[in-house]
Amino acid sequence: MKSRTPSTAPAQVGYGVRALDLHAHLFEVTLTVAQPAADQVVSLPVWIPGSYLVREFAKHLQGLQARQGNKPVAISQLDKCSWQIHTQAGKALALKYQVYAFDSSVRTAWLDSQRGFFNGTSLCLRVHGQEDRPHQLTLTDDDLPKDWQAATALSAQRVTKRGFGDYLATNYDELVDSPVELGPFWRGEFVAAGIPHQFIVSGASASFDGARLLADTQAICEAEISFWHGSQPQQAPQRHYLFMLNAVQDGYGGLEHRNSTALICKRADLPRLGQAGTGEPSDGYTTLLGLISHEYFHTWNVKRLRPAEFVRYDYDQENYTELLWFFEGFTSYFDDLLLRRAKRIDTTHYLKLLAKTINQVLQTPGRQVQSVAQSSRDAWVKYYRQDENTANATVSYYTKGSLVALCLDLSLRHGGKTSLDAVMRALWQRCQGGPMTQDDLLAVLTDLSGQSYAAQLQQWVHGTADLPLKKLLKQHGVRYDEEPVPRPDQLGMKVHEQQGIRIKSVLRGSAAEQAGFAAGDEWLGVATGQGKSSQRWRLNKLDDLATYLGSDTHCRALIARDQRLLTLSLSLPDTVRNVKLGVTDPKQVDTWLDGKSPA
Repeated sequence: MKSRTPSTAPAQVGYGVRALDLHAHLFEVTLTVAQPAADQVVSLPVWIPGSYLVREFAKHLQGLQARQGNKPVAISQLDKCSWQIHTQAGKALALKYQVYAFDSSVRTAWLDSQRGFFNGTSLCLRVHGQEDRPHQLTLTDDDLPKDWQAATALSAQRVTKRGFGDYLATNYDELVDSPVELGPFWRGEFVAAGIPHQFIVSGASASFDGARLLADTQAICEAEISFWHGSQPQQAPQRHYLFMLNAVQDGYGGLEHRNSTALICKRADLPRLGQAGTGEPSDGYTTLLGLISHEYFHTWNVKRLRPAEFVRYDYDQENYTELLWFFEGFTSYFDDLLLRRAKRIDTTHYLKLLAKTINQVLQTPGRQVQSVAQSSRDAWVKYYRQDENTANATVSYYTKGSLVALCLDLSLRHGGKTSLDAVMRALWQRCQGGPMTQDDLLAVLTDLSGQSYAAQLQQWVHGTADLPLKKLLKQHGVRYDEEPVPRPDQLGMKVHEQQGIRIKSVLRGSAAEQAGFAAGDEWLGVATGQGKSSQRWRLNKLDDLATYLGSDTHCRALIARDQRLLTLSLSLPDTVRNVKLGVTDPKQVDTWLDGKSPA
C-alpha cells in the first residue's frame, strides 16, 4: 500500500503551539479555523490510539477563549470534553487555550526546563465536521533555550534548521498520530532498505553509544522490511520514519504511530561507549531493542493492517475489538524473533526470552479464567487498571497472544506447507494493508495450509485451556524441560521490598493464599522448628526465607495487617516449576528461527 503525499492546499485548520511557561508546565495553543460552521463544536479526545484506556485528556485543558475578528465569542461546554463555540458560519475563528503538561509517559504531554513532548490527542482540539481537511501545525521557539530543537514525523513545510516552523497533516487523524519532541536532544540518521530514518534521544548521559544504537536499529528495520516485502522493499508503506526515545532513571514503554514511535527506557539500558563487540548485549539493552522491534513492527501490524473496528477512530469513547491478541500478541511474537534474524541476539538468548514469556503465562492463574479474545475487549477496564487481583482474573493479550502466534507458526511448519511469516504477508495482500477481521486470518490460514484452523483458534483464542507448547516445541527440535523455582518464588506472591516486605498480590491457589496472606500485609518474620529447637527470624527481604528455612518446608509467618499482628501457617510446595528451553536439533531450530520455508 503506497503512502499518501500530504496535500499542498492551504490548511483550513491550523494549530500554533508554544511553550508558555516551562516552570508551570504549560503549553499555549492557538487554533484557527478558516471556515467554521455555525455554532461550531470542538472536542479533545478522551484516549489515544494504541493505548486502550479512557484517560480524559480534557482535564488538563484550561482558559479556553474564542474570537471572530476582534469580537469575543461565547462558549458553552457540552460535556466533559466538548464545547460549542457560538460562531457565525464562514467567518474565521480563533481559539486560544492552555494545556498542563506534566506526564512523562509516551501517551500524553510533558514540559519542563529540560524537555518538551506532546501527542496531538493531548493538545489539539478536534474541529467537528472538518476532520478530513488539511491541518497545519506551527511550532514556535519563542523564549526557548537556543539549543532546543523540534522533531516530528509530519511533513515539513517551512521550518528552521532547528525544526521549528510549519508542518502539514492531511487530516486530523494524521495530526494526532504524529507526536512532537522538543529539547536539546541527540539526533542520528540511517537508511534502511532505501528509507530514511531518524533517531532522537532525550536524557542520555555522556557514556551513550549512539553509533551502536543506530547500527542495531538499522539492522532491525531492514529485517522487518524484508519480513514484510522480501526483495521488493520499495513496497514498504513508510517513506520516512522517526524514533523518539526518552531516557529516564526508571521507566519503560512505547507507543506506535504511523511514521514514528515514542519510546521510554531506563538511562542505564542505553548502549555505552566501549561495550560494543564485547559479547551479547546486556539484558536491559536487549529489552530496549525488543521494544524498538515491537513498535516498528506496528508500522504494518495495527497502524495499517488493523482491526475492522478501527477503520475510523471514535475519539470520544472506547473503541472495542477482540483482536488485540493478534495485533499486540503477534507483534510480541515477532519482536524478539526478528532480533534473532537481525543477528542482535543468538539462539540461546532467544530461547531464554521465549521461556520467560511461557513462564509468565503459566504462572498467571487468570489464563484459566479469561480468554485472550475477552482480554482484548476488556483492555479498557482491566489491562490498564491492574490491581492485586489482576493476575488471578485476567491474561495478557501480549504474552498469551504471542504464544498463540508461536503455536500457529509451529503447527503450520509441522504441516510442511507454510509458516506464519507467509500468513502475515498474505494477510497484508488480502486486506491491502488495511482493515481485517478474524475471518480474514482464517481464510488465509486455509488457503496456505490446505486445512481449517477454526478449531485451533476457537480453543487457543476463545478458550482458556493451556496451549500445546511442549508438544509443538519438541516437534521442532526444542528441548522443553521443567525445573523447580527458587523457594521464595514457590509462595505465589508478589512483594514490594523496601524497608521490609509488603505483599502486593497473592496468586490464586498458591501456598501464600492457602496460608492466608493478603495484599497489603507486611511480612515481619518467621518462626521455624518446634519446642526447644524453635527459632524466630526477622525478614528483610524474601530471599532471606531460603536461609532461615534450610530444608524445612513449613514455618509460621508473622505478619501485620491493619496494625494487628497475625501468625499464619505456611507450607511450601515442591511442585512449582519453571520452563527451560534448549536445542536438540539445531537444523530444525534454525529453519524456524531463520524464517525458512518448512521442508
